[in-house]
Amino acid sequence: MIVRGRVQGVFFRDTVRRMAESRGVGGWVRNRDDGAVEAVFEGATDAVESLVGFCREGPRGAVVERVETFDEVPEGVGGFAIAR
Repeated sequence: MIVRGRVQGVFFRDTVRRMAESRGVGGWVRNRDDGAVEAVFEGATDAVESLVGFCREGPRGAVVERVETFDEVPEGVGGFAIAR
């Protein structure tokens, strides 16, 4: 997914990482050079949907303007990381 708006510098990535870990979701999240945040989630449908729902709102201080989601073939990603 790609989240656009004021989403960098508001603890977006760290909040997503903590939520993903607590839900057993694998994947990664990173800041993009264009100011967006990009993330990949892999896990149980309800857990992934919960994270996507959070990303539509963002943490306090974020202003989410647009969210783009894409379905991909699962890769068996284990753990969750803040990527560079």
